[in-house]
Amino acid sequence: MAVGIFDSGLGGLSVLDAVTQRLPRVDFVYLGDNANAPYGVRDAEDIYGLTTAGVQRLFDAGCDLVILACNTASAAALRHMQEAWIPPGKRVLGVFVPLIEALTERHWGDNSPPREVAVKHVALFATPATVSSRAFQRELAFRAIGVDVEAQSCGGVVDAIEEGDMILAEALVRSHVDALKRKMPHPDAAVLGCTHYPLMEEVFQDALGPEVSVFSQPRLVASSLADYLDRHPDLLGRGEAAFLTTGDPRRVSDQATRFLRRRITFQSA
Repeated sequence: MAVGIFDSGLGGLSVLDAVTQRLPRVDFVYLGDNANAPYGVRDAEDIYGLTTAGVQRLFDAGCDLVILACNTASAAALRHMQEAWIPPGKRVLGVFVPLIEALTERHWGDNSPPREVAVKHVALFATPATVSSRAFQRELAFRAIGVDVEAQSCGGVVDAIEEGDMILAEALVRSHVDALKRKMPHPDAAVLGCTHYPLMEEVFQDALGPEVSVFSQPRLVASSLADYLDRHPDLLGRGEAAFLTTGDPRRVSDQATRFLRRRITFQSA
């Protein structure tokens, strides 16, 4: 039985890379909706339709557990999916969960009242759709009080990374960090709220300064999935991975190979 990983494009490969290193015996099916990327500039209804279609494709491929390795999909679609769409016996997890757990130092199932946490000023870097959804702030407020969140919409960064233009991506990251710091000069922590952004983690850290703790999702997701699989050992397999795309498989394979710096071969979804 494989674990599905869904993303609008290539960003989820950063999550796949982390979880395969942490969990070498798990089989994965990765689906990138490259034909419709990026999601970050779409409206919530459109994101919901595309996300449910992608997750259904992974269910059809034999995945009972799917990770939404796309913050935009997690922010705009996951709650609605969990309330009204996910079939019995299937699970869909978003990348926000381990991030909120790390920031608040409490498990997702802890339903005790919100309490004060160590961080007080959090910078959130995300896509326009994730920022406008306010999903991160909502989930954080359920669990923590006294935390000031300043969100920065990072237009252009995903496109630059997908096209392999890392010089432009770095320039955009530094520009967005400068814009954030004009609103919040001294954040305690920074959240990279898009799975593309870990490729630029060193740039974010350098621009923010060494005193800011940067929370990057792939490592957190890998740790959270490892805990889940300790309770569900039936998901262990042979460590195989399949890669599907709604886009042009040859072009996406070339982009993914540059993205992960190792050969990745996609097939049509």
